[in-house]
Amino acid sequence: MILEMKVPSPGESIKEVEIATWLVQDGDYVEKDQAIAEVDSDKATLELPAEASGIITLKASEGDAVAVGAVVCLIDTGAAKPSGSAPVAETKPAAVEAPKAEAPKVEAPKAAPAPVAATSYAAQTPSPAAKKILDEKSIQPSDVVGTGKGGRITKEDAVNAVPSMGTPTGGNRGTERTKLSMLRRKVAERLVSAKNETAMLTTFNEVDMTNIYALRDQYKEEFKAKHGLGLGFMSFFTKAVTRALQLYPDVNSMIDGQEKISYDFCDISVAVSGPKGLMVPVMRNAETLSFRGVEAEIKRLALRARDGQITVDEMTGGTFTISNGGVFGSMLSTPIINPPQSGILGMHNVVERPIVRNGQIVIAPVMYVALSYDHRIIDGRESVGFLVAVKEALENPVEILMNNNPKKALEL
Repeated sequence: MILEMKVPSPGESIKEVEIATWLVQDGDYVEKDQAIAEVDSDKATLELPAEASGIITLKASEGDAVAVGAVVCLIDTGAAKPSGSAPVAETKPAAVEAPKAEAPKVEAPKAAPAPVAATSYAAQTPSPAAKKILDEKSIQPSDVVGTGKGGRITKEDAVNAVPSMGTPTGGNRGTERTKLSMLRRKVAERLVSAKNETAMLTTFNEVDMTNIYALRDQYKEEFKAKHGLGLGFMSFFTKAVTRALQLYPDVNSMIDGQEKISYDFCDISVAVSGPKGLMVPVMRNAETLSFRGVEAEIKRLALRARDGQITVDEMTGGTFTISNGGVFGSMLSTPIINPPQSGILGMHNVVERPIVRNGQIVIAPVMYVALSYDHRIIDGRESVGFLVAVKEALENPVEILMNNNPKKALEL
């Protein structure tokens, strides 16, 4: 029996996917539920499992865009599993590596002209016509390899010569062209759309992280022992953001045509760098999560993104985004809004800086924070007020975020 495997729908709004990688070869025997391909949608990369065991025949190539519901392969379920599969697998590397052994033979002629040209007094000496052309191009004869007799530079050599872009180093100057994945193309499209279709503005502030550092130093070991989780910055920032969103609801709103949609819940998108590029999974109802709940959910989503298991549903529907460029060492940036949301908070690295505290200059761990927002729906008062509220909560976490009871807030 021949089974036709069709592309399943990754999500309601997705009509097309792209074959990113075939994990099997045409004619291989596959087991039921074995991952046979990775497919890219405009929102995520998903694995395609075999629907039955048998010999597979591929009907699409890597890089092909195929419609949801289209047949991408056939599986002969009546075929017996080959008994000699191990020797077949062992022959594949030899077939793949054979061209590599021939590669040096192709490159050998490239180095051959140099010693020939160097044996003649005419080497790199231009003809009168060639000299005139080289002078017009401001090219030194020593930078041109002559193809004439004895290495002489001909008129054709001069015409084809390209001015040097710098001091020749003899290093590799190869290039490679690869097709962007559907996910990366969609990310690029959305970023350009956000820049072109929103009135994006960014406001900045700085946060004295002294009290958060003190809390983490005091409770991180007990927190990890009790919950099996690290006590990071993200739980403090998420709690501060959800509080600020409730104080300034316009920041938790978005535009739909000529209408404004406001939300009484906080679904916080968290920018995560995965193997397939930037992904933005969502923490649902983050305003209800405890410190432990935030850390557990962020760990879960980050692991799923890293392992390529994140689903479209897990990346859809956020109302506000937090992006932490500080983990890569960023000091300051202007994050781009994640449409259709109206705001995004950018976190950055923590650096010891001089600040004024109680009239005295002291050294403190300071983080610059940035809020990019859509000025069409969020005014300056709301945007600045929101960021100041985040700053106040982070600088006074015990009082504002923990109700003066850190052990209870951390569930210790």
